[in-house]
Amino acid sequence: MGFLTMILVQRLGLLLISAFLVSRIPGFRSLLDREMDVKTTIVHSVIYGLFGIVGTISGVVFEDGEIVSNFIFSPVEDDQLLVSSSLVPIVIAGLLGGPAVGMGAGWIAGIHLFFLGGMGYSASCLVNILTGLLVGMTARFFAQERVISPLKALFIGIFPPILQMGLLLIFNPHSAFILHVVDQVSLPLVFSNSVAIAIFTAMIAAAINEQEREAASETKRALTIAEDALPYLKKESQIDMARGIAELLYKRLKVAAVSVSNCEKVLAYVGLGDDHHQTGDPLQDDVAEEVMRTGEVKVAYTKEHIHCPHPHCPLQAVIVLPIKEANKTIQLIHLYFRKSQHIRAVEIVLAEGLGKLLSNQLAVARSEKLQTLIRDAELRNMEAQINPHFLFNTLHLIATLFRTDPEKARHLTVQLGSFMRFNLRLAANSLVELKKECEHVQSYIAIIQARFLDRVTISFSPYEGKGEALLPPSTIQPLVENSIHHGLKNVAKGGIIRIDMKEMHGKLRITVYDNGIGFSSTLLSRAGHAPIESEREGGTGLYNVNQRLIGMLGEDSRLQIRNHPKGGCEVFFDIPLISQERRHLA
Repeated sequence: MGFLTMILVQRLGLLLISAFLVSRIPGFRSLLDREMDVKTTIVHSVIYGLFGIVGTISGVVFEDGEIVSNFIFSPVEDDQLLVSSSLVPIVIAGLLGGPAVGMGAGWIAGIHLFFLGGMGYSASCLVNILTGLLVGMTARFFAQERVISPLKALFIGIFPPILQMGLLLIFNPHSAFILHVVDQVSLPLVFSNSVAIAIFTAMIAAAINEQEREAASETKRALTIAEDALPYLKKESQIDMARGIAELLYKRLKVAAVSVSNCEKVLAYVGLGDDHHQTGDPLQDDVAEEVMRTGEVKVAYTKEHIHCPHPHCPLQAVIVLPIKEANKTIQLIHLYFRKSQHIRAVEIVLAEGLGKLLSNQLAVARSEKLQTLIRDAELRNMEAQINPHFLFNTLHLIATLFRTDPEKARHLTVQLGSFMRFNLRLAANSLVELKKECEHVQSYIAIIQARFLDRVTISFSPYEGKGEALLPPSTIQPLVENSIHHGLKNVAKGGIIRIDMKEMHGKLRITVYDNGIGFSSTLLSRAGHAPIESEREGGTGLYNVNQRLIGMLGEDSRLQIRNHPKGGCEVFFDIPLISQERRHLA
């Protein structure tokens, strides 16, 4: 029994290594994400069915109670019994792909067993098909898990060999030879199969966790770089901006050198080879021309593509990424490497992400510059800004929802588009219609509710009267944001925000209430009247909103802030109402 167990474990080790290599193919992720279509089902059924055949070939043949063959390439005699590990790939197929993939793989492995023949071949054929079906149906109970836990897999893996032994006894009830073999192989087969399945799921879970940790780390690094790059993107001088970006990337990334250029020449260069790669050099490499033409990240793995005439240049490979404005490439960033082997897939993905994020940040910087040109000096620093954190978090949420809830992802994309369009048009008008402001707030609420789920409930009661009103753009949204990030910062569940609009004495009162921590007594008198430097207490958001209200609508529209008697805080302000007749005459 011990010798048989050792043989089975050895064969299963080779099988597991092969199966693990298959898990590296790009399409394997579709199984983990439960994104199944006909093509994916057929492909993975064939792959795991072939592994089932390999498990059969690497099995053992019994004759007269002894092992007579270790590998099976030809049909088995009628007085011989084949014992294999074909059930392991079938169980894995069922766990990952469900009943369809499990049964498909079971049919393929079962047909092969049918043609090999031998004693009990009909039971062996049937058990492969049944295993694929039953394990696939069982896996539905664990559909919320990307990879089933090893302990559960170990438990599930116990039953297929027991089912196989039972079917052998049912199909051959009077065979002493079958009874002897079942007695001899049942424990080794159950042990080796269940342990192998548990090991496989543990390997997959470890690999996926490692990949996701690395991806999360690189995403965080890209976001941090993009945020730190914003001050440089705001600089008036292209040379200063390019120099700041190049030094930032060279410091944060593991590269040999970084250059930033426009579409004609190098604006800044930092790193190895700066004795002959210098600012002002014309662009000569073919990769840069291709990036400008296609607007996509390109990689060159040979020194020839860099077109450096210096005989001892230490740079041998480069990633070129575009910086775009209005879908047009306006700048290029070259990330140089000493060897082509230093360019891994993660470096390419990071470069693609950085290109998009820096392009977004450049759009933010240009939008801010546009506001500066239009509005007077006092109000420029008070206009609502597009918050990079909010944008990136929302984009990440939408990307996640496209796998789990596409309809909700599409809805949030529309809301984000509406929110962004409003922000990008802020510089055009000093005052906006209340209706437009309400649409902006509703878009923001839809996004926030999707992000925070049960943590906060936001109710919004728009004004439905006959009058109309104008107010500074993005006035209500910062108040809601302040409630979420500061008033409810310690609330994990059950947070409430109410936005009410009521007509009072010819004016419209807009109130934002939250059931959070409220303001401390020392800060209550200062909130809205002076910048509060501590981010923990709300920053300068309330002050900026208050100054814009006063500057645009007068002292009567200033913010009023008070702690609510029943807990929490409410912020309200009054804006003039304009009758429709008066608006028409005006």
